Amino acid sequence: MGKKGRGMVRLEHTEQLGPYTYRWDGGCFPLGRDSLELGEFCTLKPGQAVLDLGCGAGLLLLLCARREPALSLAGVELDPHAAALARENLAQNHLAGEILTCDLRAMSPRRVDLVISNPPWYPEGSGAEGGPGQMGGCTLRELCAAAAKALDRKGRFALVYRAEGLTDLLTELRQAGLEPKRLKLCSHAPDKPPYAVLVEAVKGGRPGLAVLPDTLS
Repeated sequence: MGKKGRGMVRLEHTEQLGPYTYRWDGGCFPLGRDSLELGEFCTLKPGQAVLDLGCGAGLLLLLCARREPALSLAGVELDPHAAALARENLAQNHLAGEILTCDLRAMSPRRVDLVISNPPWYPEGSGAEGGPGQMGGCTLRELCAAAAKALDRKGRFALVYRAEGLTDLLTELRQAGLEPKRLKLCSHAPDKPPYAVLVEAVKGGRPGLAVLPDTLS
């Protein structure tokens, strides 16, 4: 199935995620193991308000709803095309939610219980495998600051990042007042180095990091 936009044909894909159907095309990040891992890793409780920074076509919001239906869902996405797909994905799965099309650094103040994000792993223009939609050049420091601004006290920020960037990630989280509390490495095989790290931090939390068993994928 194809979809025309911006002078080209966008090949459309679908994936069944439990009771929900996820649709995306070549203008968005594809369904990846890193997002699936984050969707299972983040702490969820009924009635929580969840915000995805850089939500793309809404994959993480669907993954959270699959685990816990009673959530208040919201996303922020700079790219209008991806934001429109996110709205469609929520609507077609009969999920209420708000998708804002804006720069996450300029979003209106909010108070949520959980912020989630699968940011681009490499800086825009680095030549590395970064994929489309680089959050408008937003830095890791700005991402952490935006998460801290949106969270209630003791709220959580869960994200997935490249393993070799772990030192920078932990440093920026603490700088933003987000204390890392849970960490999990993801590897493709026992004899392979980790390719990604999952971290969950608490706003205003006390020091003390739980390192969970590695995930193989």
